[in-house]
Order: sequence, then C-alpha cells, then structure tokens
Amino acid sequence: MDLYESSLKSLPLIARGKVRDIYAVGEDKMLLLASDRLSAYDVIMPTPIPEKGRVLTEVANFWFAKLADIVPNHLTGIDPESVVAPEEREQVRGRSIVVKRLKALPVEAVVRGYLEGSGWKEYQESQSVCGIRLPPGLQRASRLPQPIFTPATKEQAGSHDINITFERMAEILGRERAEEVRSVAIRLYTTAAEFALTKGIIIADTKFEFGVDSAGKLHLIDEILTPDSSRFWPLDTYKVGESPESFDKQYVRNWLDSIGFARKPPAPQVPREVALRTSEKYQEALRRLAA
Repeated sequence: MDLYESSLKSLPLIARGKVRDIYAVGEDKMLLLASDRLSAYDVIMPTPIPEKGRVLTEVANFWFAKLADIVPNHLTGIDPESVVAPEEREQVRGRSIVVKRLKALPVEAVVRGYLEGSGWKEYQESQSVCGIRLPPGLQRASRLPQPIFTPATKEQAGSHDINITFERMAEILGRERAEEVRSVAIRLYTTAAEFALTKGIIIADTKFEFGVDSAGKLHLIDEILTPDSSRFWPLDTYKVGESPESFDKQYVRNWLDSIGFARKPPAPQVPREVALRTSEKYQEALRRLAA
C-alpha cells in the first residue's frame, strides 16, 4: 500500500517533514513514520514512490544495528504497532520506529569520500570544499585521498542546506562538541563505506544528524545511510569523470531536468514508470546491503 501521508489520530502530530511524519509518544518518545513521499531539489513531489518508506526504514535499521558500537542511537526497541490504535497499525507497519526524544544539534554532519554534487561544483570554482583544500586535477566522481567532513546548516523545508566551514560549526556547537561530531561522523562513514564496497556499493557521501540527551551524551538520530541521505553508486559501473548511476532519487532528478523543471514548487506529477523505476533502485540498494 502506497502511503503518501499518514493520518494517525491516536497520537499527537508534531510535524511533517519532507518524507517523515513525526508523532509524540508520551513526553519523552516519538514515532517517526517514513512515508512514500519523495523530495527532489528540495521540492516534494506529488506522486508516491512505491515501497520507499519501508525500504528507508529497513536500510536505516540495518545500519543502526551494524554501527551501534560506535555511538548510541535514538532507537527504543518499542514496536510501533503497540503505540497506535489497532485500526492504524497498517499505516505504521514496516515503515516506522519509536525513538527517544532528544535535543537535535542544528548542524548536518556531512562526510564526503568522493567528489560529486555541490562539492564537485565548489571544487571546480576554488579547488576546495567547505574551506578544505583538495589536490589539483581531481575529476567528477574522483575518490578523495581521505574522507572529508563538510558540515551544513539545517534549513527549513523548501530551502537548501548551506555548506559551512568546520570553524563556523565550532562557533555554533562549541569546539569540543564539534570535534566529537566530526570524529564520530567520519568513523561512521568509513566503517559503512568499507562494508558497502564488499556488497558492490560505493557510498560517495552521506549526512548524519545528531542529538543529545539530558546528560549531554551524543546520539545518532533521524535516518542514517539511506538512499535519501546518501549517494549510493553501483561499483561495477563506476567511472571517474562521469556522473555515476545511483541507487537513489537521481532517476527522478534526471527526469525533472529532462522536462525543464525550474526546481521550485509546484512539482509535476511523476509518471508511473519513473516512480516504479525509482522504487526498484531503492529496493536494489537494500537487497545488496542485506544479502
């Protein structure tokens, strides 16, 4: 069943993000429900992508389990179906998690292992990314000498996140917290990227979100290492100098570019064949990782 927007009545709605609907579970927990919405160029498409919410949830849970020894995460282990009314269980089934309610840090922790997207654009202009100088002569999709940490501010829905320097991040969070986030994020990315390569997937870059509990302890929150928050490329077709194939929303972005989409609302209806092809790419990423 495609689910574009949830309609739970048994829990108070906190917010609807680009993809997730967030509900309160008591005072100290939340239910995060991954819908089948897709956001491209920071615009929410009006067409659901079949299976997307389920795949995102399963991929994130896979990584939460695999990386749990690096940093605590926000999972509670509570069955989402146990916190909603019986008639609402189908809405949450397979696409939801119950999490601790933590104070989110106001910075996206972005780690890049390859040069693509806004990083590639910035490198062409300045041979640097977020203030980090890089060697000359790199091409599009080049693997970097080592992963780099390129934080960004978290902007409101409909606005692009803004890349910032580590020094600016230290001003926002305090230096000690900023260094902790950078160290943990790079370790998470490096561990995940090495594993994914054994499954035929390059994780080119990714973003993490972190929160802190009442004692100030750092936790991994939101989603992690999904095709929505990362660039996943098939290893077998990867070529330096070319825009790689991907297991994510790039298929929809390419279609939008082909029709001259202005990258602002309103978004057009996505043809069914484009939605289904995008769904297949998300599911292929899950199949490879979990194989």
